Formats: sequence, C-alpha cells, structure tokens
Amino acid sequence: MLSFIGFLPAIIAYRIASGSSPSDAFLRVYIPVLLCLPDYYRVITPGVPDPTFNQGCALAIFIVAMSRGGFKGYRFSHLDIVVFIYSVLVFNSEYQASGYSDAQNLMFAMLFSVLTPYIMAKSYIEPAGMRFEFAKKVVISLAIVSFIDLYESRFGANVWQLLLGRFFPGQGEGWIVTFRFGMARTAGPFGHALLAGVIFMVGFRLQRWLHFSGAWPDKVKQFKWLPVKFPVFMSLVLFGGFFITFAKGSWLAGFLAALIVAAGATKQKLFAFLTVLVFLVAVGIPALTAFLAYASVGRANAKDDNQETACYRYELIQLYIDIAKEKELTGWGLTKWPKVATAPSIDNHYLLLFLMHGKLAFYCFLYVLIGTMVRLLVYGISQPQPPSRGGSLAFTLAGIYLGYMIAIATVYMGAQTIPMLFMLSGWSESILKLKAKDYPPSGDIVPVSTPPLFNFRRVV
Repeated sequence: MLSFIGFLPAIIAYRIASGSSPSDAFLRVYIPVLLCLPDYYRVITPGVPDPTFNQGCALAIFIVAMSRGGFKGYRFSHLDIVVFIYSVLVFNSEYQASGYSDAQNLMFAMLFSVLTPYIMAKSYIEPAGMRFEFAKKVVISLAIVSFIDLYESRFGANVWQLLLGRFFPGQGEGWIVTFRFGMARTAGPFGHALLAGVIFMVGFRLQRWLHFSGAWPDKVKQFKWLPVKFPVFMSLVLFGGFFITFAKGSWLAGFLAALIVAAGATKQKLFAFLTVLVFLVAVGIPALTAFLAYASVGRANAKDDNQETACYRYELIQLYIDIAKEKELTGWGLTKWPKVATAPSIDNHYLLLFLMHGKLAFYCFLYVLIGTMVRLLVYGISQPQPPSRGGSLAFTLAGIYLGYMIAIATVYMGAQTIPMLFMLSGWSESILKLKAKDYPPSGDIVPVSTPPLFNFRRVV
C-alpha cells in the first residue's frame, strides 16, 4: 500500500488537466515528474499494469484529453505510423515470449512511455507556441536535479533512494552508485549515471539553444546576487550536472551535437555541414581502426579499466549477434533471451533491441533516430538564418539526435531516456509538419495555426 504514493503526481496532473487544460498539465506536471522522480519505482496494482510516476501522469492527461475530444493541435504524419508499429512490435515480442500477464507492463509502457509522450509533444509544444516554455521546464527541472546530485557526488548515496525507497520496498535496489576516477558518478533519478548522461546531454543542448535565442533575461530578481548573467549561470549548472555523471560516451555525444549546432550557425550552412562530414570521415575511419585494435585484445589482456570496458563492449557483439539472429524477426522478448555468463549486461542499445525485439523493431527505431535527424538537417539548411546566431531549433534537435545515436551505442536506452526521445520525436515531427520557423521568444509568432481535421462545413 505504501507504493500508492506514486499516484499523487497523477492526481495532481488530472486536477490541473481538468481545471485548466491537458497541455498545462503536460508542461507543469508531466515534465517535472518525468525528470525529477525515478522511473524504476512502480505502484503495485494486482491484476493490472503497474505504473511509474510519469506513466501515471501520462495516463491522467490522456484520459482528460480524450474526454475533451482528443489532443488539440495533433495532425497526422507518416512518423506516427512508424512509432505505432515500433510500439506494437516491442509489445508483441514479449507477448510471444512470455504471454500477456508478463507482457502487460511492457504494453502499458509502450502506451504511456512512448505513444502518449510522442502525441502530447506533437500536439502541444509547437501548435500552442510552447517551445520556449517546454525547453525552460526541462532545463529548470534538470537544474534542480544538478544541485541535488551534489550530495550523491560528495557522499556516494542516491538522495532519491534514501527518500523514496521506504515507500517502494524491494524496488530499485539494483541501481547502485558507481565510481570513476575515484569519484561517485551521479545517477540522480535516472537509475544509472550513463542514463543520466544522456538526459543531461539533452538538457544542456536545450539550454544552449535558450541561451543563444535570448530566452532568459540577463538578470533575475531572485538571483540578482549572481556574479554572471543568468543564462550563463544556467549553462554552468547544466554543464556541472552533465560533467559529474562521468559518462564519457555522453560527453562525446554532446561534443558532436555541438558541432551540428555550430555548423548550422554559419552563413554557408551546406558547405559547413559538408566540411563537418569530411572531418568526421577523415577522423572517424582512423579512430574506428584504432578502437578496434584497442578493444579486440580481450579483457584478459586489458591494461586498465577503460580498455577492459572497451573490450567488453566489443565482445558483446561477437557473443550475442548469432543468438539474436536465431529469432531475428520477432526477437526473444524482454527477459527470455539467453544470457552468456561472461557478459550478462548488454551495454549497447542497438544490439539489445535487435536481440529482444527483432530486426523489424530495430529498423523502425533506426528510422525514428536517423530519419528524423536527416529531415531536421535538410529542413534547417533550407531555412533562413534565425534571429540569433546559434538559435536554430532544427539544428539543436538534430544535434540531440546525433547525441542519442552515439550515446546509446555505449548503454541501453532505458528509464526516462525513452519518453524523452519520443517527446523530442513528436516535437520534431510537428516542426517539420507545420514548417515552423525560428522566432525570438519576444516575437509575435506564438500559436501555430493548424488546418481543420475535415474539409466539410459544419452547420449548426
């Protein structure tokens, strides 16, 4: 019964959605709950799926939205089909492997950690002119997490587990604090430092976009004592939170994401991107060759922990690719795949997705990642320069997609990284569908007008 405290955010979301609007609840409740409360705690509800904090909020908003005729601002596009097929394939693989009783939580996750966040972001952010408000809510939430994470970094104890663990006995105990360079790697409410690194990579890039766009005032009354301008302060806070995860893969991902934004800020954008592409090929091929030589020596011959980690990830592909091919169409399911005793943890989401859910789900996922990134780049290149240098939302989002692509090659994509990716996908798709332009936060361009769903006249 203690776990029923997990319904409290859902109740608040329902009241705000009913009293104000579902989009208001999405912004004021769902985003902070997603980013500030763990995803590994569930409300135990016998006989029905067990929701997490953020899934309960998504369900509450979904109920109110549907009772009011659907998601205002939603317009169909082809990516909706891809995301839907991906969700069905993921659920089906577990259903085929374990039956409905075991698969119901995964079905619930596909509905309220994939489809509903995707639809909410697509329906509310751009159509309601909430792009700056959404990004600010993400950044503020992660700034709060950054400050709380200082305790974990200093004392090696996770604050969320200390405060909430008593309400969810037996849950989340597998998420332990890890160390690197003799220091605790902060996981915050995200389970593991590697997952926290992915989320902070997203938050930092959004903060830099807000900074470039002039969305923050230079001085804020409550922080007038700051020795630096408020936008700089927020960037430093997010960077600090990002840094103390010590997630090297996400650090690299964030750096390459910044290259995308920098190239998009030039006057000759196409030339800049071709230059970046040539640079990545020229550097990437020798780097890949060197990495393979570095990682293929085997863990027994590794000279330090870093090389041992690289060797382990290299061996994963050799050990599991043939197992994945045995059920390459539908996959083995979430938990039924044969584990190799020497490699129980698969720190590569592409391999894990292929293994668990098959190649069809794998291809759908790749299209969401790569297809959306490429379309954002093409759209961004075709647009005029934004009002402020570096303030292109299309290039910021494309950089985040590139960051995701790199980061999840070193970690499985779990917890809050899943709804975050699909929210970004819904947001990106609405930008592309509505051909939304860059505009300053003080500009007159706010809600994006959308055509009616039907062309026939309605006569009262």
